[in-house]
Amino acid sequence: MTETLLKVPDVQLERARLMLDRARWAASRLQKLDRQGVQRVVDAVAAAGFARAQHFAEAAVRETGMGVVEHKRMKNEACSKGLVELYAGEDFVGPRIDQAKKIVELPRPAGVVFALIPVTNPIATVYFKTLLALMTRNAIILSPHPQAKLCSAEAGRLLAEAAKAAGAPDGAVQVIEEPNIPLIEKLMADERVDLIVATGGPSVVKAAYRSGNPALGVGPGNAPVLVDYTADLKLAAKRIVASKSFDNSILCTNESTVLAFASIADRLLEAMKAEKAHICTPEEAAKLRQLLFPGKGFNTAMIGKDASVIAREAGFQAQGAKILVTPVDLVQPEERLVREKLCPVLAFARVKTIDQAISGARSMMRASGKGHSAAIHSKNEANIMAFAAAVPALRLAVNAGCSLGAAGYETNLGPAMTVGTGFVGGSSIGDNLTPHHLMNFTRIAYNKEASEVFGNFAGLDPLNLPKRTASVIELPSADPGDAELRRELRRIILEELNAVLAA
Repeated sequence: MTETLLKVPDVQLERARLMLDRARWAASRLQKLDRQGVQRVVDAVAAAGFARAQHFAEAAVRETGMGVVEHKRMKNEACSKGLVELYAGEDFVGPRIDQAKKIVELPRPAGVVFALIPVTNPIATVYFKTLLALMTRNAIILSPHPQAKLCSAEAGRLLAEAAKAAGAPDGAVQVIEEPNIPLIEKLMADERVDLIVATGGPSVVKAAYRSGNPALGVGPGNAPVLVDYTADLKLAAKRIVASKSFDNSILCTNESTVLAFASIADRLLEAMKAEKAHICTPEEAAKLRQLLFPGKGFNTAMIGKDASVIAREAGFQAQGAKILVTPVDLVQPEERLVREKLCPVLAFARVKTIDQAISGARSMMRASGKGHSAAIHSKNEANIMAFAAAVPALRLAVNAGCSLGAAGYETNLGPAMTVGTGFVGGSSIGDNLTPHHLMNFTRIAYNKEASEVFGNFAGLDPLNLPKRTASVIELPSADPGDAELRRELRRIILEELNAVLAA
């Protein structure tokens, strides 16, 4: 006789589901906060993150082995106090009244946001997504990459405590401390999740879109950067090297391949060399090609490593180099060095005309990078316009480093750690992620005929409307004589109405 074994509950999954219940309750309470209450919470969270920016920069590099502490600190500061200062003048709580169009817009938060955190930029992304959620009165559950779970969980707990101390409901900010793929996939598909914000590799983003819940995801980058004959070459070289070396090139907006007009290519290389770029010989380039792309994909062990470390691993020396520049002849996906490289290795190709530059950019982005980013160093508006119109990138940084330019920190694009790639890149958004993407609006729209007078909504706050009273509702009855039944039904309905109105 065989004994039937009882299935032991998945403790981790049950604990995570309880987090979702807490988040739903917290989301309902957050939606009752007024603008001052929201700002108080946001300011407290930003201050807490800013104060520990250096600590978490060190912790992230120590745990992941990727990037540069100083640059991570800068991103952590930009994604805490810097982010709050940027949106300080915007109201994501109160109604918006457009007298001319006779429309009133009421902000509607998503509810529970499930946020995937990448290994490349863990703390800055924790700060960024948490603050965007709180600005828009959403609860958030942070799901770190397993290789950055310790620093991400510590940062998430810090922000959660700061939010709660400032008046946010318990559970407004939560973090999954032991993430794994099966658990994350189950949670993303849970009906209690209102929105997924996915930043990470293509497989993670595709899983978010397959979940059945609304998702905002991004695609991979592979940014071409054009330098034409009108560019300030010394300044272009300085900006390109600084951008490609920033945090050892782990921002997905980093430059992948320089497309330099042949007439200025040698001078540009000399200027880059003066900025501590190591210009590789054909033999060194071949060694890097083998190290970085030993098989079908990129060697992930090299992500975010110093240029000198990568050179040593490849079998040559480049002491003191900020980046490694690899001249190439072919600008097509078949040339592995023009693919996305989350490390300070930059391909360099010569082009004769703007049309050849466009052709090369389109070709290298055919397999990866569509919808993402590109850059150009030029004073020729026609070249800038032609490049922007033809290359499949939704953001073009002009005379700025692509890493921070396309990400919105050295341009006036929305500063973001999540960059949408639009329809061409398989993403539901084409913008840099902003608070506006985490809410919808209910729109009160009046008849546009001039004879229909628009109402006076000035001073009306949906969170503090005049007290309403319920009146008796008459119910039709097939049996007029059954007065007792009608009275009981009327009592039940009134109780329900009063409960809803008092909530």
